[in-house]
Amino acid sequence: MCVVHKKDNGFEGNIYFFTESATFIKNQAFGGEGNMLKQEYVSLENIDLKAEEWLKNVKVYSKADRFSFSPESSALLILDMQKFFLDETSHAFVPSSKAIIPNIRKILDAYRKSNYPVIFTMHALKKDERPGIMGEWWKDVLKENNRYSKIADELKPLKDEKIIKKNRYSAFYKTELKDFLMNENVKSVVVTGVMTNLCCETTARDAFMNDFFVYFVVDATAALNEELHLSSLKTLSHGFAVPLLTVDVIKRFKQCTMLL
Repeated sequence: MCVVHKKDNGFEGNIYFFTESATFIKNQAFGGEGNMLKQEYVSLENIDLKAEEWLKNVKVYSKADRFSFSPESSALLILDMQKFFLDETSHAFVPSSKAIIPNIRKILDAYRKSNYPVIFTMHALKKDERPGIMGEWWKDVLKENNRYSKIADELKPLKDEKIIKKNRYSAFYKTELKDFLMNENVKSVVVTGVMTNLCCETTARDAFMNDFFVYFVVDATAALNEELHLSSLKTLSHGFAVPLLTVDVIKRFKQCTMLL
């Protein structure tokens, strides 16, 4: 057995074992839990139906009746919609991520049209930046110079839109996100992106702990499988965020436009 520290093409894996199990170890990378945990649980064809089912599942926990969404003083967070998670050739590919792109795009267009804040996050490390325990946990590091670190072309940020570079699950951890939101007088955030149970959930929790109202779009977020997705929706609905559908967000934008 040969054990080495390997760096290749912008990825950095702490320990790789060159045996017949090497593929398995690589599949344990960030988002790459191995094929048995990956599931295309939602598609463009069934996402509307599945989203309604999820809302029914979390209804007992939801506080949507107390905290209705309003676009005013809100900001859109688009978390880690990078090729690392969206490209089928990436070992960290999230199979259901393709299905949420059109919904994120609809919400993004509404925010842009209304000139409300939009924030993208990009999970990638600088050349000499250390990943901390996440590197040990996933045996995988995505560097800024890797082509997979780029945000998906379908959601490409405009020149004046904020991009937060992060190296942990939370978009608030040692970043300028909180200060940016406060400077923009933001009171609530709308969470979209990947993965539901990791960066999306952690960011939603931190937003709540920093006194922002959190609205979590159930059909504009995706995890590796439906069990992880739904478990996060239940937890967040119980203690941190109001679950919403994309159509609910768009509807509120239209209602606010009519009132102007």
